[in-house]
Amino acid sequence: MSTPRLALIICDTPPPSIIDVQGEYRQIFTTLFRASLPDGLTAFVLDAYNAKDKMEYPSDEALGTYDAVVITGSASSAYEDIPWINKLVSWVADVATTKPQIKIVGICFGHQIIARALGGSCVPNGGKWEIGVTELDLTDLGRRIFGVERLNIEQMHRDHVPSVPPTFHLLASSPIAPNQGMMRFAGAPGASTPKSGGPLPPIQIITLQGHPEFTAAIVKELVDIRTAAGIIDAATAEDARRRAAWRNDGVEVIGRAIWEVIRA
Repeated sequence: MSTPRLALIICDTPPPSIIDVQGEYRQIFTTLFRASLPDGLTAFVLDAYNAKDKMEYPSDEALGTYDAVVITGSASSAYEDIPWINKLVSWVADVATTKPQIKIVGICFGHQIIARALGGSCVPNGGKWEIGVTELDLTDLGRRIFGVERLNIEQMHRDHVPSVPPTFHLLASSPIAPNQGMMRFAGAPGASTPKSGGPLPPIQIITLQGHPEFTAAIVKELVDIRTAAGIIDAATAEDARRRAAWRNDGVEVIGRAIWEVIRA
């Protein structure tokens, strides 16, 4: 069995207080992927590319060696018309179109960028924050992919993807964000969902609005920082803190499902 190779497209830098304890995004995602390794897999490669600060991407030659690319979250807004975001949108569209054998995973901002790149949009959500552990309603396809009836995931966003782009299928929703995740089949984008009971075809793209890589400690620190700065209001912060001890399915359910997509 070959060692999976992943390219992590980094779209932000965590605050120093998080870096000191949890590491930068490469370490945070390494922790997620290592903790959720499926049976029989003991190692993987995760190379990081800084899209925001360096507009850095794998060369065409290097890209061909990866099984998947993973696009991180960001405090930036995916709808901004600025050079590094426009380049990322174009790059994602190109990879999805010209290298369909490479799986693409989008997390939060990455979910929103993929929507923009492939026929959808990202917009502000009327100032409504979604923060902390949130229970999601899964579609039938979402239940089949994640293997559970309902899904809990850490959140940290106030932008969202208002609808599912062409060729994609909805996986999950919440009262605040109707598109909490989506996927596209490999080989036949937009194909109808196979009937229950049969195996699913390989998936090319899977996205989540939430953060499977975030722990309670990371979210607590972000909430504290952004509340102190006046970015998050006190009531929203308190509500997130109230749910801090809720079950987080980031590793055991979502991480494992992402590995299944990557390895299929």
